[in-house]
Amino acid sequence: MPGFELFGDLERKEVNDVLDNGVLMRYGFDGMRKGHWKAKALETELKHTFKINHVQLVSSGTAAVSVALASAGVGAGDEVIMPTFTFVASFEAIMMLGAIPVLVDIDDTLTLDPKAVEEAITEKTKAVMIVQMCGSMGDMNALRNICTKHNLLFVEDACQAIGGTYEGKPLGSIADLGCFSFDFVKTITCGEGGAVITNKAEYYKNADHYSDHGHDHVGQDRGAETHPFLGYNFRLSELHAAVGLAQVKRLPEFLAIQKRNYTILRDALSQVPGVTFRRVPEGGEESYAFLNFFLPDLETAREVSTAFKNNGIDACFHYYDNNWHYIRKWDHLKNVKSLYPISKEVKQGLETLQNRKFEQSDHFIARNISCLIKLSWSEEEVSKRATNMVSCVQKALNN
Repeated sequence: MPGFELFGDLERKEVNDVLDNGVLMRYGFDGMRKGHWKAKALETELKHTFKINHVQLVSSGTAAVSVALASAGVGAGDEVIMPTFTFVASFEAIMMLGAIPVLVDIDDTLTLDPKAVEEAITEKTKAVMIVQMCGSMGDMNALRNICTKHNLLFVEDACQAIGGTYEGKPLGSIADLGCFSFDFVKTITCGEGGAVITNKAEYYKNADHYSDHGHDHVGQDRGAETHPFLGYNFRLSELHAAVGLAQVKRLPEFLAIQKRNYTILRDALSQVPGVTFRRVPEGGEESYAFLNFFLPDLETAREVSTAFKNNGIDACFHYYDNNWHYIRKWDHLKNVKSLYPISKEVKQGLETLQNRKFEQSDHFIARNISCLIKLSWSEEEVSKRATNMVSCVQKALNN
């Protein structure tokens, strides 16, 4: 991770195909295309990859979450349960629909705690969205059972977890709807892009129409298409799809490199007393895009984070002090700072965040260091990195 580290001839060929025929839009212009339909081809490839019936490409991972929720009827006044540890896009995508993000604690998987989810359910709850941060998953069966018990929509934001599996199923394919991101720093990149995946034909049809201004895509005359309902523009271009088509074909290659590099680092750090690792639920396998480990306390984690930076160990994150990924620094959400008026229902739903504490989430995020696993590292570079990381951690633990 990320796929751009290994751009090559296959990506260039797919992009040149698009430039040669000159059609950059995924819909229409049939006669000019010379048989090239990159978005359609990528959707077909993703169906095979995720063992899923339906795939709808969209313009980003954020768009994927909004389109997925909208396709299942989530909207104004509905509550969507989500974790405290994620990217800001998660609550943005919910709020864009007029729905209310309800944040709850994570557990040692660094994803949703099923007990916290159960406690947060109200008569307004419409969906539960797990965010599979840093390449791994939560207790999927427990979360699925909660959603079934309460008749709730179950959504997977698997934007950071492409290639991970649970009980043999690809992450993203387990819930009612799955969401992926193909932005510039994901394992598979299009530069910008995303996808909604589902086995439910109704949700797919809705996503297909909704993401293209409500076009029904019936017939071969775009100007004659009808609009069964309102939609918006979340289309992915043929150029972006071309890059993604090449990248998805290389996913097994990328995952093998990630696993190799991850394993070298984890094996080294596992020898250090005081270092523990995130829990991966039984039956699950990470995508190996990140290595996440815990230190005894916040002070030690901060010391290690600083030592990594001072010793040239890049791409390691202490999310407790990060502005993008943890609720502690989301003042713009807590104070509802918006360029335009926010509905009364959403404002009221967010009021509790101003003074609410998430002590369980703090317990895990404060002690966590998350290390991006790069594809471009040689084995020698990874081994050297592992030695330096161990040295920094041991010094901090011995202070």
